[in-house]
Amino acid sequence: MPHERRHFVRVGFDAPALLTTATDAFSVHVLDLSLKGALIMVPAQATLGQGTLCQLTIPLADTGNHIAMSTEVAHVQGLHTGLLCKGIDLDSVTHLRRLIELQLGDPALLERDLGELTMAGAAH
Repeated sequence: MPHERRHFVRVGFDAPALLTTATDAFSVHVLDLSLKGALIMVPAQATLGQGTLCQLTIPLADTGNHIAMSTEVAHVQGLHTGLLCKGIDLDSVTHLRRLIELQLGDPALLERDLGELTMAGAAH
């Protein structure tokens, strides 16, 4: 088994989203989310390379709200693409935090992740 570098709790999230690059926009499917990124399934015609900057927009059903994050492609394996969150607005992080909180059922795990994220941001 490869060495696991992931430090943030990921939650399964089965939802459609829009991925926008400088030149294209794709309908994608979100497989999981964390405070530091997402794993998505892209259409076969999508040509994304590691390091590609993009915007992921996830509509939240029945609320009119959405989660929008500026991301960078971290890895591509077939149709699965891992995105690293490079920036997220306050409203989106609030929605994401609530979604993760509901999925985890353990606020302590989320608080640990938020603490690590804050410390990582302060180090840069």
